[in-house]
Amino acid sequence: MTSVRRSLPDPSPDALAHSRRVVAHIRDRIATAGGWISFAEYMALALYAPGLGYYSAGARKLGEAGDFVTAPELTPLFGDAIARQAMQLIKSGCPDILEIGAGTGALAAGILAELEREQCLPEHYYILEISADLRERERDLLHARMPQQMERVIWLNQLPPMFNGLVIGNEVLDAMPVNLLQITERGIDEIGVTFDQVTDQFNFVGQSATGDLLAIGRALDLSGPYTTEIGLEARGFIASIGAMLTRGAALFIDYGFPAREFYHPERMMGTLRCHYRHHAFDDPLFLPGLIDVTAHVDFSAIATSGRAAGLELAGYTSQANFLIRCGIIDLLARTSPDEPARYLPMSNAVQRLLSPAEMGELFKAIAFTKGLDQPLIGFASGDRSAAL
Repeated sequence: MTSVRRSLPDPSPDALAHSRRVVAHIRDRIATAGGWISFAEYMALALYAPGLGYYSAGARKLGEAGDFVTAPELTPLFGDAIARQAMQLIKSGCPDILEIGAGTGALAAGILAELEREQCLPEHYYILEISADLRERERDLLHARMPQQMERVIWLNQLPPMFNGLVIGNEVLDAMPVNLLQITERGIDEIGVTFDQVTDQFNFVGQSATGDLLAIGRALDLSGPYTTEIGLEARGFIASIGAMLTRGAALFIDYGFPAREFYHPERMMGTLRCHYRHHAFDDPLFLPGLIDVTAHVDFSAIATSGRAAGLELAGYTSQANFLIRCGIIDLLARTSPDEPARYLPMSNAVQRLLSPAEMGELFKAIAFTKGLDQPLIGFASGDRSAAL
């Protein structure tokens, strides 16, 4: 870990001071809890503590000036393609869109622009955003790009009690806090976080797993030593979507695997990844508040949670297949290759979204429906639901 830390860009004095405030906040929580907190709680504090966490403070996270780039920032064609899926729902009598965690607002702007072009706008475009900082960035971008549609955009602090329409979550599930399990010959431990006053740093410490985590660990039937993440919060979130959705669909695009691949022997150290100024590494205890912490998604667990919540699994496929089924190639063709200044950047971005060597295969799309009597166009062929 030390060598990885040394290879990262140095934070500015202000950024380092902010991280120290985050450290103090988490350290106090650990002391209040008796000296140990779950990794899920540590991750929640590091990412979402009001005014302090990575997604709650003011530093830029997404885009070239941030720590990582997401698909909507690569090209508006990503949003255009998802808009085609939204059009199917709107025309089927599901009038609203709800985006979970809109990031910069680029995806919302792209979807609204394409729906406006097709004269098939939603009644409302809701955005569930818990970060006040990101909410302002989303508002600014949408006002700059789609001022004529701002009356449709409504920000929410929590899920509505009922919803009829399309729920969209792009790179949302991977950012939800995860619990850590360590399976050894001695048994199953939950890995948590402590703070060492002498070394002034956080440490991983295990204690015997109990309750749901112990049951899940036993059901995995893995040979130790093996460390892995369990997304209890993501499973609960999908259950909440099932309770909320009266009619419509829920679409999530993220990186991850079905259980058979997620718990493969080659992933015996888990899938946690951190991002800082376009560097990826695997030390989530470093610079809390300044780094993004994510875990790959166990799509089998997500599918099981959705079904248990009364949702119908509508499809599971690669991001490349989903975007192709939604017409991204035709959308690219609207720009002529004879305009290389416009066409080449868009073509390169689409290649990155679709290439199996980049985002096309690692990222997956999964969708659930309720009360619909037609298949979703994004999963018209190439469905891999049998793998879940």
